[in-house]
Amino acid sequence: MKAKNLSYLFSALTILFWGTAATAFKFTLKHFSFIQLLAWSSLFSTILLFAIIVFGGKLHQIKGLTKTEITPSLYLGLLNPFGYYFVLLRAYELLPAQVAQPLNFIWPLMLVLLSVPILGEKITTKGIIALCVSFIGVILISSGGDLTSFKINSPLGVALALLSSVFWALYWILNLKKPIDPVIRLFFNFLFATVFSFGAGCLFTNFWDINMGGILGSIYVGSFEMGITFVLWLKALSIAENKAKLSNIIYLVPFVSLIFIHFLVGEQIYWTTIAGLIIIVTSILFQQLTDKRQQPKN
Repeated sequence: MKAKNLSYLFSALTILFWGTAATAFKFTLKHFSFIQLLAWSSLFSTILLFAIIVFGGKLHQIKGLTKTEITPSLYLGLLNPFGYYFVLLRAYELLPAQVAQPLNFIWPLMLVLLSVPILGEKITTKGIIALCVSFIGVILISSGGDLTSFKINSPLGVALALLSSVFWALYWILNLKKPIDPVIRLFFNFLFATVFSFGAGCLFTNFWDINMGGILGSIYVGSFEMGITFVLWLKALSIAENKAKLSNIIYLVPFVSLIFIHFLVGEQIYWTTIAGLIIIVTSILFQQLTDKRQQPKN
């Protein structure tokens, strides 16, 4: 199979797997608390990533790493997956899946916003417009389908879902230009996150109350939300002829997710969710396209 077709196959699988994530979260949270789901899915993801490294013939690269190269995974793993999924899964406990998932997807705009103080990048006027427009989408989604009375059922859940997008954007900024193979970096991030998760879990009551439904759900989340899907996406980008064009395909994920949420979770999708999501994705694409046009040509 040609590299171009293979990149689209990997990206299609990525969209499918990430599209099922919100549904998997809601199903598993019926059996596990958010901290249990975080700990066990992180563990299974770590095991899977290690297997991928072994079968990919990269084990020797781990053996050759220095303490200086491994140390960044301590804070990166604390930020993501531990911190990111800690707040995100708690948001899923408090909110309908159709609200938590789109609010989390505002991270590309958070990436632009955080790049200003951290990377010293300038935000354009059109970037500011995109952020303001996306805020309208956030309001629509948070309304839960009722704009007349506009009452947010769980302000904490909405805040946590938005905070997760900040964690995700911050993680990718701090992860820039790391010299280690991205899959190996991901493995160490999950390894440390697993330690953090089980450590934090011991502070919660009933953390060790384990059931088969929770374990099976955690295996699915650890495999197809966290582990292998990250690898597929990285592989798709590495062999793509047009990385920018392929990257835009990822914005299909929240729409695919709504289909699974409706038919499998049984949520009646609010018109405000669809409208808000369209506004957010449009503002993201608008911001990205305008930034590219303003970049100087060589």
